[in-house]
Amino acid sequence: MNQTLTTLFALAVACATASSHAQEVKGDVQAGKQKIAMCIGCHGIAGYQASFPEVHKVPMISGQSGKYIAAALLAYQKGERKHPTMRSIAESLSEQDIADLAAYYEQHGKSAAAERPAASAREPGARVAELMQKGDCVSCHGAQFSKPTDPAFPKVAGQHADYLLVALKSYKAEKNARIGRSNAAMAVAVKQLSNAELKALANYMSGLEGELRTVPQPLFR
Repeated sequence: MNQTLTTLFALAVACATASSHAQEVKGDVQAGKQKIAMCIGCHGIAGYQASFPEVHKVPMISGQSGKYIAAALLAYQKGERKHPTMRSIAESLSEQDIADLAAYYEQHGKSAAAERPAASAREPGARVAELMQKGDCVSCHGAQFSKPTDPAFPKVAGQHADYLLVALKSYKAEKNARIGRSNAAMAVAVKQLSNAELKALANYMSGLEGELRTVPQPLFR
């Protein structure tokens, strides 16, 4: 068990180091605000659902870590994350565009989050606690899944459960040209769990209070 945890930690550190390149270009919030037209059609509509690779709500990204957003966009750009729509969008972005969008969404919705009262910690049931320990989830995503141990890791507390399940399952996908995510640490964690167990984890994470929001953003202001 200790060897598995050590391996996971080493892989996570390697991924974080690689993703640090995403933040070499300094992002500008105001510049990012002028570049969100391609994002708001999905991420700016509360409850909007995607249909690929299965029907699920698109993830909330307002309030997410800028370093994570930049790393995710670069992964789509390089094909390390396989999603036709997101890859097409990411390939159209320059390094500066990615940095600006990441900076914008990191701060976006913070005022709305600040206005909400702090929620009490929600303790997992015995089954979920066992799964969390098995996957060593807290070592990267932090206590209550809202304070990652590195900003390159995503906040997942309060994220849509159906999206989380799709994302987790994508790390299991192999030899598929359209579906899958390349991340050694996540692959090690999820491949030891069944889809039913991943669903239990996703439901728990989704029920936690977090900083992620969908803030409606009309195209024409």
